[in-house]
Amino acid sequence: MRRLLLALAAGLLVVLTTTTPAHADFRSDPRVTAAVAAWKTNRVYVDPLFAGSEGFEAESVRQVAALIARAPVPVYAAALPTGPWFPEKEDVVQLAGWLAVANGKPGLYLVLDQHSTSGAAHLIAVRSPRTTYATSSKATAADEVAAYLEEVEVDDSYQPRAARTTPLPDEPEPTYEPEPFTPAKAIGNGLGGFTLGLLGGAILALPVLGLAALVARRREGQS
Repeated sequence: MRRLLLALAAGLLVVLTTTTPAHADFRSDPRVTAAVAAWKTNRVYVDPLFAGSEGFEAESVRQVAALIARAPVPVYAAALPTGPWFPEKEDVVQLAGWLAVANGKPGLYLVLDQHSTSGAAHLIAVRSPRTTYATSSKATAADEVAAYLEEVEVDDSYQPRAARTTPLPDEPEPTYEPEPFTPAKAIGNGLGGFTLGLLGGAILALPVLGLAALVARRREGQS
């Protein structure tokens, strides 16, 4: 409960210190400014909300730093509060894009929480997952980052692009066009139904006819 209240308070702070979410300048988001400032000396940033909590102990954070130091591309990681009350509206990949553009350096940008890792590639030739999820309730930040990096593919054939900083477009609802009525389809459907009816009737009639024949033989034997 205390963690939830702190996250709500952080979300309220973000909303109050930016303009309306639809027109917010993400560079003024306190989470973004704090992470970018911290990355000047350490490419792993842990928000005070997570610092020292389960999975984000000092040793786990050191392991994250070691993992990203060995990565084939520059990696910047931030453990940040997210949720529907923040401007990104649970689009954590968009938040990772904000971090990337605000930092202004090519690389792979990761946002961690206690359940998942989301990432955005910025101006580098990689293929990376949007989000990976913890496979255990005891997974640490290092476990989450290791699982994410295992799915990253580095290849010059991938086109480097700027990270996404805007919401994904709404997916259109599927529409289904009714099939036009034609006499041929009507006849075909009628013949199909008639044929199925005959087959069904024949199948049902077999046991009845068999039983009738058995009864008839028994009567003949008794006469």
